[in-house]
Order: sequence, then structure tokens, then C-alpha cells
Amino acid sequence: MSNILRLSLLFLLTFGITGTINAQINTTIEKSNENLESSERGKLFEWGNYAMFIHWGLYSNLADKWDGKTYYGISEWLMNESMANIDKDEYKAASKSFNPKDFDAKKIAQLAKDAGMKYIIITSKHHDGFAMFHSKVDKFNIVDATPFGRDPMKELAQACKELGLGFGFYYSQYQDWTTPGGFKAPRVDSEGNPRTFDDYFKSKCLPQVEEITSNYGDIEVIWFDTPGQIEKKYVDDLIEVVHRNQPNALISSRIGHNLGDFRTLADMEVPLKNIDGLWESIDVTNDSWGFAWYDNNWKTPKQILQTLISTIARGGTFMMNVGPDGLGNVPEQAAASLRSSGKWVARYPDVIYGAQASPWKHKLPWGDVTRQGNKLYLAVYEWPKDGKLYVPGINSFVKQAKLLDDKTGKRIKQTLNGNWLILDVPYQQPDPMISVIELEMKNNDIDVDTTQALDPEIGLPDLSVLFADTENCSTNKTTWREKFGEYKHTYIVSNLNKGGKITWTVEVLEPITCQVGLNVRGNGRSVWELKSDEGKYIQNQQRATSKFSEVPLGWLKFDKPGKHTITLTMEKGQNPADISSISLIPVKF
Repeated sequence: MSNILRLSLLFLLTFGITGTINAQINTTIEKSNENLESSERGKLFEWGNYAMFIHWGLYSNLADKWDGKTYYGISEWLMNESMANIDKDEYKAASKSFNPKDFDAKKIAQLAKDAGMKYIIITSKHHDGFAMFHSKVDKFNIVDATPFGRDPMKELAQACKELGLGFGFYYSQYQDWTTPGGFKAPRVDSEGNPRTFDDYFKSKCLPQVEEITSNYGDIEVIWFDTPGQIEKKYVDDLIEVVHRNQPNALISSRIGHNLGDFRTLADMEVPLKNIDGLWESIDVTNDSWGFAWYDNNWKTPKQILQTLISTIARGGTFMMNVGPDGLGNVPEQAAASLRSSGKWVARYPDVIYGAQASPWKHKLPWGDVTRQGNKLYLAVYEWPKDGKLYVPGINSFVKQAKLLDDKTGKRIKQTLNGNWLILDVPYQQPDPMISVIELEMKNNDIDVDTTQALDPEIGLPDLSVLFADTENCSTNKTTWREKFGEYKHTYIVSNLNKGGKITWTVEVLEPITCQVGLNVRGNGRSVWELKSDEGKYIQNQQRATSKFSEVPLGWLKFDKPGKHTITLTMEKGQNPADISSISLIPVKF
């Protein structure tokens, strides 16, 4: 990642984290030349590369259940009309039973530290309007409206300070469903008087941002969310308050109007290609940001690490969410995965902290790569079975290769075949989670060929259309939800049936035959043809269904090593279908 710069975003997310529909993201971002006010400003964001997000509020006590019925989706939206559609007065009355007596700020801060995270961002007020701090401007807060009667934000800020962690707040500036005048809130107050967004902003939003930036010590980040149609004058007022009270704090891009110091991608998204500038990916330890009683779909330690490493490898920072329950406990399954992955981070700190993006600019078939100066760290997600790790596109001299956690310092034998580096690695995976190989290059000027390479052992399991050239068709990003607020993202070509072509360029080490699969979504049968520059082709009819799934096309042989093109077409006039990727898996004879 480059030195910290203020960002000017060409496009922002119209809506953000917690389940609203994200606008299409334009991955081009500009960097301004304005320096940050302090050399320390944003250090934990840029150098630390890893943070804890906490979604905790009144909704955590309800846990996706209302009037005996379970609602499936992200729990912080339970009140919304898209889920339980709870009356605002009934929802506010539910605060009387919210008593998180098990809350232990030191325990949660220690969990973040054990996980290898460098700062914590927690929801101070979410869209439901309930403040998790002692607000003097609105009584709908955890101190005044619940039997708990304490300010947990004070306790967490202090615990972070004691453990050397940064601390910051999430604040929902546009949406407030219980305060008259807020977005999606009533337009009249309890006495029937009209209330506008300006009323809400001046009486609650701006004063509460004043409170969270004044009463909790040093703040690393103020993480705004879902700007919607907020006017720029309100955004300017929020920025002024943050800069005045916390001159070293970064502001998230979701404040609105192309402003903010860093960009947050769509929820639950890791980009396929490197992105320049300051940005972050955010994800959850299960499926819901806030606590949902039924949600036990926990990410394993390896899944957490792969998302963390690949985010850094694309040039970003990663923030992983936990959702404490109504008593204030982080679910033990999430905590166990974070502690386990944190032990791995402690073994390989150079892979994470201060690490830069991969020179390949995309994942490799077996894993991903981060960088420190003249050293490349190969994080091998899928350990090779044949004792050979193939590193494609190496155009720079490699001084030595070694297992990073090998205390003996023993070097790995390396050979070069064209620009393919072949490493002789142990047949048994050294680290049961993810093994790391360090390549020490001759100097910092590292040159690699970024062409997608067909690994002789693994092949190319998921070659996205994003890496292809298109003719008479177009590539677009699509997003959908499995449950309410659980987002999935992919790139697709949808109009191949109008005579279009999708062409990939792949690098091949040696003659090889591959089983080809097509990842497709649609309705009905279509005829597909895949043809190589060597004149080899396969043609087949397959049926697409309403969900993305891989269908087999057949075998395709590459006769010669080097770069090859493969072109996918579809018979004109066939049923339209969305193509997201192909797979090329070596056939073993």
C-alpha cells in the first residue's frame, strides 16, 4: 500500500454495511496531493491492515426474533419494514429488557489483540436510533433507557488504550428509524408537529457526533454509513466536527458526496484485481453483522486468514466483524476462530503488518502474495501434492527461497523454466493452516508477468470474465443476497447470445489437457463453444439454472508451452445466461 493520501472517490456506495443495496462501484479512484495533518494519522489503518468491527445494540438482545417469530437476515435491520416492520414505540420499549450484564470491555479488547487486530470500530448508533453511549441529547441510549445503566463505550475505549489498540466509532448519520425527521422515521413528533431531516440532524445527529468525538479520548476512525440522499452541507458539518475534535481521525467514504479519507468496498467483498489508494474490505464472522440467535455459519480460521491475506494482497485493509449477544458476550465460536487465526498472524507478522500488494495484481491458483521491500511472501492456501510449487511470471532474479517458519533457515531448491520458478517443497504441508514461503529478490525492483497462468497441478479453478477481453458483449458486476443483507458479488457477461466473444489469455508451462467447466446462471439449455489459438475446440449443450453452478464443457488440450488465447462463444439466439468464470483443471493420466 502506498503512503497515506487523502482520497477523492469518483463513485461512492449509495448505501452501506448492514444490508442496504449497494450502488455499483467504480474501481477507479483518485488520490489528491494533500498530506495528512500528522505522520501518525491513519498509521494503524495503513500499516496495521487488520481491524475488528463490532455491531452491538438493542437489536442484539432481540437476536432476529420478534413476537415469537424468527426473521432470517442481518439482525441490526430487524426493526425495518423489510424484516419484522416493528412499530417504533414498541421497539423503543424493548430497551427496558436490554441488560448486557456480561459485557467485559477488557475481554473483547483482548480478543481483538489476540486475533492480531490493531484497532476496533464499534457501532455507537445504528439505523434504529439507539445510542450505545451516554448521550445527553437523546434519552434513547443504553444508560438512560436500559437497566444496564453504564456507558460501555467508555469502558471499551479505556480497554483499547490499555492494550495499545486504536479505537473508533461507527455512526449512522442518515438513517434513524425512531427519531422524527430521520430517514425512514416518522415525519411528525409525538405531539403531531412536522419534523424534517434538518430537525433530526441539528437536534440529534450532529450533537451526537460532537459527543463521540469529544468524550472518548483519541479516535482512529469515524466510520459513517449509508449516506443516501444526504445534502452536502450536512456532510461538511460532520467533517468539521470530526476534524476539530479529532484531527488525527480518518473518515470513511460512506459519509457521502465523494468525501472521506479512505474507501470502503461493498459489504463482504474482496476485489479480484489490485486497487490503488486507501481502501478496506469488511466481512462478518458468520452471516449477520449483529447477533442472530440461529446464525451458526461461522468462518473457519483458514477462511478468515485467506480473506485477510487476499485483501492485503489486493492493496487494502481488512476489518472483520463480531456481533456480541444481548448479554454482551462475543459468541465463543467466533472468538475461537479469531484466536486461532491470530496465532497464525503472530507466527507470520511480515505477511500482514506493513505489507504491500502482490505484484501479480491478482490471486494465483494456489494462494496469494504480499510483499515487504525485496521480499515476497507466498501464502499457499492449497499445498501442492506433487512436491512442486509453480510460481509463474518471474522476470526478476530470486536470491533465495525458504519456508518462513523454518527455524533452521534451510533454503528451498529452485529451478527456472522460462519465467516459471519451480520450488521443491515438502510433500507434507509444514503449517496445517497456511504455509508461507519467502522469496528474497535481488532488489526492490520486482518484475513479474501478470498473465493468468495455468498451474500444472491445480490449473485455473476460477478464471473470472473480469480477466478476459470481450467483443460484442460486455462485462458487468452483479450483486445478490442469499438472505437479507448477506451479499455475494461476481462479474458477469450477460449478452453473449447476441454474437459476442469472451477471450482469455493464459500462460502454459508444458503441454497439458484440461477439463473445462463453465460457471453459469440462466434459464434453459444453450450451446457453448470454446476454441483455442491452436485450433482446438470443444462444443457442448448444457442447461443453466437460476443459481450460479458449474457445468462441464469437455476436454481441451494445449500442445505447446507459452501464451495461448481461448475464446468462448454461444450460439446466437440461445437463452440468455450470465457467465461468471471458467475452470481449467488438469487431467491426470
